[in-house]
Amino acid sequence: MPALTHTGVCRHPLDRLGRMLMRMTSRRFERRKVPWLVGPSAGTEVVGHDWVQLMATDLGGTLSSGPDHGLLMSFEALRGPHFDPDAVDPRIADFYEHAARWRLDLWSEWSAIAWPFGRAITALFSERLKQLSLPMRPLDVSYGMDSKVIHVHDRHGRVLGAAWLRNMIKTGTTTYSGLYGVATLPGSEQPSVRVCFPLPLGSVQVFLRPSADDKGGLHLRSPLGRFGGDGAYLVLERKGNTLNARRVPLAEHFHLFVDDEGDVRCDHSLKLWNIPAVRLHYRLRRT
Repeated sequence: MPALTHTGVCRHPLDRLGRMLMRMTSRRFERRKVPWLVGPSAGTEVVGHDWVQLMATDLGGTLSSGPDHGLLMSFEALRGPHFDPDAVDPRIADFYEHAARWRLDLWSEWSAIAWPFGRAITALFSERLKQLSLPMRPLDVSYGMDSKVIHVHDRHGRVLGAAWLRNMIKTGTTTYSGLYGVATLPGSEQPSVRVCFPLPLGSVQVFLRPSADDKGGLHLRSPLGRFGGDGAYLVLERKGNTLNARRVPLAEHFHLFVDDEGDVRCDHSLKLWNIPAVRLHYRLRRT
């Protein structure tokens, strides 16, 4: 993906403080040496969903949407020495290839230890930036979740990624706004699911390692670990052809399976270091 650089200075003092801390605690790289960390950001203000058009404009490309648009162009793209897509229930593969056709319901449960921290992050950053606003109370998602998939094309029409935009219907809050695709990390032969969540002049990027179980379920894991492996990263845009990046102590596990009624279900757990923070459960129904 071409480098996307947006010059400017974040205006909010919390964002300026975050950039200063990021520069102090991360490593600086030439973009050409870490192409797997190059991705879209959201300029200097709020995120929301406007970054999608900004990305297309930067690339001189176009956007498209439709009922058959998916998060991955092909589930087969995840095939590798440690993952066989044929071992996964085809209904799960259909969701990834045609996510626009699926309705999404969500339930959430925070641990008592993590809830105050999650609420503070939501109030100080997520709600203001309109990005990564996890539901803090079960009733926040009682009306369900709005979901839209938009493909980003380059100037030649090639699909560079799928923007999956999700809002809580009851509150209108932007829950997730991210770019989905497939990436193979340095030194690995196994493709991973890559998700990039744009931030002002940066992004959070998550690389998820796929595996299948003996019941046709799909597991996607983003573990703690070394730099260059699957996991979560915080990326900061810098002037010129450089960026700063560091690992984030965030571990995630998605378990997708098909229930007795034929719906796809997903158990999503999130930990900070090894401390359980929040559990989410999704019901996915094809429309």
